[in-house]
Amino acid sequence: MKLLLTSGGVTNPSIRTALEQLLGKPISECAALVVPTAQWGHPMCGPTSVRGLVAAEPGFQHFSGLGWASLGVLELTALPTIGAERWVPWVREADVLLVDGGDATYLAHWMRESGLADLLPSLPDTVWVGVSAGSMVMTPRIGSFFVEWPSAPDDRTLGVVDFSIFPHLDVFPTNTLANAQRWAAEIGVPAYVMDDQTAIVVVDGTTEVVSEGQWTRIEG
Repeated sequence: MKLLLTSGGVTNPSIRTALEQLLGKPISECAALVVPTAQWGHPMCGPTSVRGLVAAEPGFQHFSGLGWASLGVLELTALPTIGAERWVPWVREADVLLVDGGDATYLAHWMRESGLADLLPSLPDTVWVGVSAGSMVMTPRIGSFFVEWPSAPDDRTLGVVDFSIFPHLDVFPTNTLANAQRWAAEIGVPAYVMDDQTAIVVVDGTTEVVSEGQWTRIEG
């Protein structure tokens, strides 16, 4: 799987170019599935924000509203009840999975429970575009700073990549570089601190930062 791990989505021309390079064709020719699941695990999200995501409303112009050829919804909490023979073909037929933010531990839980986490290694050409928690879920840990799901056993996530992510630098009052440095001391692995104009591309174990904003790497 090809990863485009963003903080705020496809927010500038550099990130858009990186996305189309991963896709191998224009966005307007690609079939997308949007995954809202992480939102249900975060107290700041709910029916209104999920509606905005899946309806590609103006607030989501950098993500679900990019102009995809088709846009469907993949709700991970439903998948265990319908059987892999139904949903796996939906995923295999998609060019891209758009995985939204919320709580990354909740998302990791349902990726495992649904079977999507196990399917990912068999999708070498599919592009994963994460926003916030949708990116952080691919890391080994998110730190207690970002855990909002009360039932989370700890801060561990999937560990598909070997670094962690502190998103939304200077977007929220608590997301400062000073707090990121304290967070990184807890994490114990290399970490990227990045704003909403920054993304990380990971293909075949190679990592590249694409940015028109601010970012820094903190060694673990």
